[in-house]
Amino acid sequence: MAWLRLIRSRRVGPTTFFRLMSEHGSAEAALDALPGVARDAGVSDYQVWSEEGARAELRDGHRMGAHLIAYGTPEYPRALMSLSDAPPLIWAKGDLSLLNRSTVAMVGARNASSLGLRMTRKLATELAEDGHVIASGLARGIDTVAHETTIETGTIAVLAGGIDVVYPPENAKLMNQIAEKGLLVSESMIGLRPQARDFPRRNRIISGLSRAVVVIEAAAKSGSLLTAKNALDQGREVLAVPGHPFDARASGCNMLIRDGAVLVRDAKDVIDALPAEDTPWPDPVANIAPETPVPPAEPEKRTLRETAHLHQEILDRLGPSPLAEDQLIRDLNLSAGQVSPALTTLELDGEITRQPGGLVSRAV
Repeated sequence: MAWLRLIRSRRVGPTTFFRLMSEHGSAEAALDALPGVARDAGVSDYQVWSEEGARAELRDGHRMGAHLIAYGTPEYPRALMSLSDAPPLIWAKGDLSLLNRSTVAMVGARNASSLGLRMTRKLATELAEDGHVIASGLARGIDTVAHETTIETGTIAVLAGGIDVVYPPENAKLMNQIAEKGLLVSESMIGLRPQARDFPRRNRIISGLSRAVVVIEAAAKSGSLLTAKNALDQGREVLAVPGHPFDARASGCNMLIRDGAVLVRDAKDVIDALPAEDTPWPDPVANIAPETPVPPAEPEKRTLRETAHLHQEILDRLGPSPLAEDQLIRDLNLSAGQVSPALTTLELDGEITRQPGGLVSRAV
């Protein structure tokens, strides 16, 4: 209950969630401290998510047959635990055993060509025959065909909105089929209708669950390329199907191949590029489980003037383009223990925005 209230509280994302857990020792203590942290950031009317709201979400999720899975528990996918911005809680509906099977993501254009859709069916079928689960985002085009092809063999649809919200509307039947035979996954609140900012968050989970990401068709600026970038940041393999230079839907894939992605002709190219099955996932970034809260860290004492100066230094170095938090810390020539609490305060104040892959940018 406390975990759900904390992650649903205003402006608390996954990175801030784990930082608050580490600094205060438990979700309960973090909830108690949040109004004070927000007040220090200049937000006087901050309120944490209510217990009533959390109970209502739990009730709605359980009523529809979904399971709420917490980071660090046996059911939580090991692959996601290696992410720097792992979701603390995920809703899952369907076959939970798929979460810890070998998974390959397949993503691509919504307005896919006939050749792109045929390639998707072929790759998905052959990868499934080799024992791999296929993950995608339930979008139109490539995603839809990847899911339809692997409903019987294992498919995971990662949703940007609530696990009960159909998007796009024409995939309602497919979503129900996946809930029955595959698996639906979402970190979003039950009932949340997805907005543009929710899709990049969704994409990091698609790649995070997978050993490799295959891009079939993608324009030069597309969500599929963001998923590929997430995969690279997460240490996953990135592969792409080449296309004709005159087809804008192939430009993103051709760029990926030019920049070092594995060229895909058939499923064997994908299978050969996968890391060995016994390759361990990286250690979890935050060793926090509901039963074992981290002891609270001693915050560094700073005067109000020093704190205001540090906040301004951070904001001066950030712009609308994302910057890695590690790079920001190096640029400031300060320790992570000095910068991290300031970033939490600035996030709660709405001054900065965290993005997948441990990136931060100035809010616009």
